Amino acid sequence: MNNFMNWVQSSLMPPLAKAGNNKYLVSIRNGLVLTLPAVISGSIFLIIANIPIPAWTNFMKPYMGAMGVAVNGSFGIISLLATIGIGYELAKALDLDAINGAGLSTMAFIVTSFNSKLTLDTDNFASSGLFTAIVCSFISVSILRLFVKKDWIIKLPKGVPAAVSQSFASLTPAFLILLFFWGLRVPLHFDINHFIQSIFHPLLFAMNSLPGIMFYTLLVSILWVAGIHGDMTLQGISDPIFLQFLAANGVAYAHHQTIPYITSLGFSSLFVNVGGTGATIMLVFWMLSSKSKAYRELGKVAFPSALFEINEPVIFGFPVVMNPITLIPFIVIPQVLTITTYLWLCT
Repeated sequence: MNNFMNWVQSSLMPPLAKAGNNKYLVSIRNGLVLTLPAVISGSIFLIIANIPIPAWTNFMKPYMGAMGVAVNGSFGIISLLATIGIGYELAKALDLDAINGAGLSTMAFIVTSFNSKLTLDTDNFASSGLFTAIVCSFISVSILRLFVKKDWIIKLPKGVPAAVSQSFASLTPAFLILLFFWGLRVPLHFDINHFIQSIFHPLLFAMNSLPGIMFYTLLVSILWVAGIHGDMTLQGISDPIFLQFLAANGVAYAHHQTIPYITSLGFSSLFVNVGGTGATIMLVFWMLSSKSKAYRELGKVAFPSALFEINEPVIFGFPVVMNPITLIPFIVIPQVLTITTYLWLCT
């Protein structure tokens, strides 16, 4: 056990901790937050339109087109919102003008969404364009950063309003960004969306498989045991995948099609992380009835937050971190829940 913990601390923790603090990955995690209001709002319309009661279904039939507008207007622009959010957060993290970062990233993303007939394909605004949104944001903000760093920008006199001055400062990088993405899509006929989706397709397939979601769950648990916020560390990598799954499921459900993805956003939080990562809700109940006064008091503090899957009081107070006794159930129980839930949802 000690050898395992030493290996985790010396070999696994440093690169993952570095990745968790990477500005680009953090910008993905923070930028995707912008999509949540649209997803939640669209989900409400989706649920209302598809309540599985025959009388309600018959009543809603004349209004399905109208309800579909709300669904398509929310789930259908997930990638567009993600581009705005990621571009904004990355520019802010790199000490650039955040609005310019969002605007230039959005411009680049829209250029990539034109099809071979040179008409705008809004299908790319939905979940299928999520990885394209990330790539466009990274490239656009990196170009903006280069121009600012090299001072290749248009500077206006100090008396000019800041908003106007910033817009002119982004003029030269904006032209290069537009030229770059336009050149790829129009003269070279390079389908950026298709190319990026083909690259990430194996990853999407893996994360929707039982071994893939088991490995993800295992990695999250190990990081927590080592004292690192496992969920947050991996969010920059996992959230775009799970969000894409969720949006695709929502669209499929709205069109009464088979749900394509099992491990979408919500799989872990609803079925695996019961009471928080590690499924520690039962540990909280046991603490409430413990003979130890210290554990009873900790249980009282931890119980309200555990209902909302916030279990830091348990992980650091019990503690679970660096505890070889609790390490085994903290890792094994989520694996059991992952397997049983996956198999149950497959039936």
